Amino acid sequence: MRKFVLSSLVAGMALVSAIAQAQVPPDPNNPNEAIPEASNLPAYGEPISIETAKKAATAAIAESKKRNWNTMCIAVVDTHGELVYFEKQDNCAYASTKISQHKARTAARYRRPTLVFERLLGKGDFFAYLTTLDDVIASRGGNPIMVGGKVIGAIGASGGTGSQDDVVSQAGAAAIK
Repeated sequence: MRKFVLSSLVAGMALVSAIAQAQVPPDPNNPNEAIPEASNLPAYGEPISIETAKKAATAAIAESKKRNWNTMCIAVVDTHGELVYFEKQDNCAYASTKISQHKARTAARYRRPTLVFERLLGKGDFFAYLTTLDDVIASRGGNPIMVGGKVIGAIGASGGTGSQDDVVSQAGAAAIK
């Protein structure tokens, strides 16, 4: 009997707690409280081929060489964020190998440039939740590769400043039409 009463009391407290949490009023200062009319992310297309991935990486490396930035790692991933092609320059930092892959994976899986996450985090505490999402890297340099308005993969660059990484990865993404 005592176990039944104790179990009932615990269940009742959990129910009251859940109801109280569900009734938290919206915060008018939080931009995440607004409910958009639609969700308009681009659709996924056929995953990028190795030939197309090499073309994107070649364009990214060419951009980095043109600007005399000899420190880049370039990763190209498919629509699932899995590595298809990787290339690095001789002077690339060891850490940039994984960072370039992470940027590409984030851009593919979330169908947006990693710069979006960087800018949202810069808007303050209401966007701190972004750091809890799987596979998010909030550092510019990852961009989706689009063909016919659909995401076929993504490219990530690392090894320079964030702005350098972004210029290089954009050049790679732009090479694919």
